[in-house]
Amino acid sequence: MEGITPYIGIIIAFIALILASAIRILREYERGVVFRLGRLIGSKGPGLILLIPVIDRMVRVSLRTVVMDVPEQDVITKDNVSLKVNAVVYFRVVQAEKAIVEVERYLDATSQLSQTTLRSVLGQSQLDEILAERDKINVKLQQIIDSQTDPWGIKVSTVEVKHVDLPPEMQRAMAKEAEAERERRAKIIHAEGEFQASKKLKDAADIIATEPTALQLRFLQTLTEVASEKNSTTIFPVPIDLLKPFIKNISDKKDNS
Repeated sequence: MEGITPYIGIIIAFIALILASAIRILREYERGVVFRLGRLIGSKGPGLILLIPVIDRMVRVSLRTVVMDVPEQDVITKDNVSLKVNAVVYFRVVQAEKAIVEVERYLDATSQLSQTTLRSVLGQSQLDEILAERDKINVKLQQIIDSQTDPWGIKVSTVEVKHVDLPPEMQRAMAKEAEAERERRAKIIHAEGEFQASKKLKDAADIIATEPTALQLRFLQTLTEVASEKNSTTIFPVPIDLLKPFIKNISDKKDNS
């Protein structure tokens, strides 16, 4: 018995090793793609998975959404403007078997595809479209990348262009353009105000022309407004109509003399 004891320990260790290689536990978001003697037999999980030692091989695949940062890309737009653009891609595996069998390293493949698609789509767009129609470009990128990754069992849900880096000379040119546009609007608003004011002044002149007393009332109102300023000296014009009798008397005296 004493000579058999070491062999029992070796046998127990071998059995434990076999069981360890035969038992797999997969989380809720994981699937196991199983190959038996090199042939695909399907995906299993989640939970406890039993494999045939030596014969079966399993590859774990996560079904969670992957957030992939697309590195900064040098892009020349349709109107010959050089840009540096980066983006972010949200995707997940929907068919674990295809993600392992149909493509090698699906994460790297999706990353490379996203980079080339980003350069291609933005290269066919003008600068104004990239800056003003960001949502439209994001949808176009998502549709193109998703259609190409669909045979791999990958679903691309969202693509977002994060940052567009303009060259300094283009930033200065756009700043000048924006400033000129604001000045143009300011001049138009000022001219519109002058036009409306002139129409009101014409209406006021027509009323005063038909009612001479209105001019006198307006004159007195102006004096009231000036007096409210608490000025020590008030200078106001005297209507010519008030001086006409004195001017007439002076001229009559000169004629008589």
